[in-house]
Amino acid sequence: MSVSIEVKNLSHTYSVGTPFEHEAIHALNFTVQPGEFLGIIGHTGSGKSTLIQHLNGLLKPTQGDVLLGGQSIWRDKKATREARFRVGLVFQYPEYQLFEETVYKDIAFGPKNMGLDADEVRARVHRAAGFVGVPEALLEVSPFDLSGGQKRRVAIAGVIAMEPEIVIFDEPTAGLDPAGCADILENICAYRRANNATIIMVSHSMDDVAKLADRLLVLRDGAIALSGAPGEVFAQAKCLREIGLEVPQVTQLLLELQSLGVPVDTAAYTTQQALAQLLSLKEGAANA
Repeated sequence: MSVSIEVKNLSHTYSVGTPFEHEAIHALNFTVQPGEFLGIIGHTGSGKSTLIQHLNGLLKPTQGDVLLGGQSIWRDKKATREARFRVGLVFQYPEYQLFEETVYKDIAFGPKNMGLDADEVRARVHRAAGFVGVPEALLEVSPFDLSGGQKRRVAIAGVIAMEPEIVIFDEPTAGLDPAGCADILENICAYRRANNATIIMVSHSMDDVAKLADRLLVLRDGAIALSGAPGEVFAQAKCLREIGLEVPQVTQLLLELQSLGVPVDTAAYTTQQALAQLLSLKEGAANA
């Protein structure tokens, strides 16, 4: 189902020709492979939101292009419209965009705009609601009567009901408690598994991207500062701190242990990796 998305020499300048002219991103180049989970991290103002709004055509580049399956999303109006269905974008605090009379109508809005028949729309609404854990009993309720966490689920369901090949999430767990965060992340992973979808997630949580992402992009002042597997990126702790970012808590613990003379590999970034190291050290000490 999934396709690649390629960013080629992408730049965007706001308010061109005015005193407020500002280049938000500059000459970005990268490819996201089909089925990949890409994490995008960076300090506030690094260009993350500007970048992701180019990936489904909400913003048009000042320079460069975005290719979906090898074809420019800007080659004609039809291609741009199709990109907005094939690349779903879930904004930060998406519950603020709910507007319909019922949960069902809100989730159905995207599929209806795709021109699908009523039966297919109904099927997609129920599938999407199931993925995000919205009970059928809530489908005829006003979205404004739901809790904050339920609203978030409905908003996400409205995007995945279009069954996009690529889904972009901008801080999907912002403002949620730990249980709510875990549920939303599992919903995202469930959609990825069921559809072999490509996931792009902007996050300030180093622990979340460490657990989930196959690869990370680190943005700094509109450019790519670091790129690679989580272990490669988090091994650059000094560089990340210069950018204003932290490393996952597990990596931080290992760095502290290393500073105390404990021979650990600070490239580890998950609890399982750290535990394996510490158990190995314990076993080695016991056998010494």
